[in-house]
Amino acid sequence: MTDPIRARFDLACDAATRGGALALRYFHDRDQLVIEAKATPQDIVSRADREVEDLIRAAITTAFPDDAILGEEGGETTGTTGYQWVIDPIDGTSPYLAGLPHWCVVIALVRDGQVVAGVTVHPLSGDIYTAIRGQGAWLNGQPMACSPDHRIDNSLVAIGASHRTDPQHVAEVIVALMGQGGIFYRNGSGALMLAQVASARLGGYYEPHMNPWDCLAGALMITEAGGRALPVATAATGGPVLAAAPGVFDALRAVVGRD
Repeated sequence: MTDPIRARFDLACDAATRGGALALRYFHDRDQLVIEAKATPQDIVSRADREVEDLIRAAITTAFPDDAILGEEGGETTGTTGYQWVIDPIDGTSPYLAGLPHWCVVIALVRDGQVVAGVTVHPLSGDIYTAIRGQGAWLNGQPMACSPDHRIDNSLVAIGASHRTDPQHVAEVIVALMGQGGIFYRNGSGALMLAQVASARLGGYYEPHMNPWDCLAGALMITEAGGRALPVATAATGGPVLAAAPGVFDALRAVVGRD
C-alpha cells in the first residue's frame, strides 16, 4: 500500500521544485513585474507569487483533489481527507524583487492539525531542504542536523520582523542577544532562515509572529534535525516562532522573554 504521507511528500518536492524554476525565470526578468502593496508598502506581491502558487495548487488538486489547501496568495480551500497543504509561493518577496538571493518556495503538509512534512526550495543555489515527521530532515537528499556545538555566543541567531511586529520588542531582543555575546542575523526570508538553522548554518531563529506558510516546514525541519522549537500554530492566524539548536534554545528563550 502506498504511504499517503510519502506520496504527498514526493509531490511537494516536485511541485516546489517546478514552482522554484518558474520563480527563477521571473526573477531574472523581474523589472517587468508589476508590484502591488498588500497590508503595507513593505508587504508586497507580484505576478510571480501568484503564478507560482497557481502552479503548485494545480499539481495538488490534480493528484489529491480532496485535500485542503492554505496559500498565502490564494487563501484557504476546505477538504475531506484530513490533509492540508500550506504554501508560500515566494517567501522573501521584498528581497526577491530587489534582486537579492534571500527567497524560497515553501510547502508544508499538515495532517489533522500536525505538520508531517515540509519542503523548502532555494532556486538560486539549488538547495532543497526537506523533512518528514519521525523520519528525519535532509539537505539535497543528505541528512542534516543542527550543530551540537552552537551556543548563543558562537553562532548567528536570526531575528525576524514584519509589519505585525512591535518594533520596541524586537529592539529589546536584539539588545539582550548582544548582551549575551550573540550576533543577530536577518535576510528577509523567515522560511529560509529556519531551514538554515536545521542545516547548522544558523544557531537559532525567533520572530514574534509568523504566518503558518512561512514557518511550518522550517520548524519541522529543525526538530527533525535534532533542534528544539516552541509549539507552532498551524491555524491561519499564525503566531510566535522560536526554534534553535539544542545548545542555543534555552538561552534564546530567556533572551526573548518567552516562558
